[in-house]
Amino acid sequence: MSRSPVDTIVFDLGGVLIEWDPRHVYRTMFTGPDAEAEMERFLAEVCTPEWNAEQDRGRTLAEATAILVERHPDQAELVEAYYGRWDEMLGEPIGETVQIARELKNRGLRLVALSNWSAETFPRARHRMAFLDEFDGVLISGAVGLIKPDRAIFDLVAQRHDVDAGRAIFIDDSPKNVAAAANAGFDAILFESPEQLRRELTRRGLLVG
Repeated sequence: MSRSPVDTIVFDLGGVLIEWDPRHVYRTMFTGPDAEAEMERFLAEVCTPEWNAEQDRGRTLAEATAILVERHPDQAELVEAYYGRWDEMLGEPIGETVQIARELKNRGLRLVALSNWSAETFPRARHRMAFLDEFDGVLISGAVGLIKPDRAIFDLVAQRHDVDAGRAIFIDDSPKNVAAAANAGFDAILFESPEQLRRELTRRGLLVG
């Protein structure tokens, strides 16, 4: 069965429209011949993506930091730097993807952002995201206590921002989130690069190649 014409594009933020990487900070904190390996081990075993995801779900930064400092007292300085120096982890908007979003907007499509992001850190980044002023809606996971790939957050963005999944495209750099969006009825695109995204959207007739 064919889909209805697309009227809304739902964008993830980090990794798609905004560059973010804790390595920006930790490359300044790990030194010596094995610095890179030690940094990667720290990010895989201490300040893990799973730990960070709980802040995206709504856990406070203070609680998250305290948990790890108690668990790894010998690495307290490194743990405390994660949110103490969080602003240094944030890069710039990804200009090529922002340009794609603007082209879609100019073609009459609605833009909505759906991002896994801590409610405490998002306001610290918002002033660097002027392009979001052009969006019709923004839903931040930490502010609502839900997180991708939970089905509930896709239902919530549909409800709050009048998104019909059958008329929407979802774009994210996480395969799990893309799969969940597809299961929720979206035409979901796994973001790999701005060039690849442009090809995908051009193939769907939403951009001129």
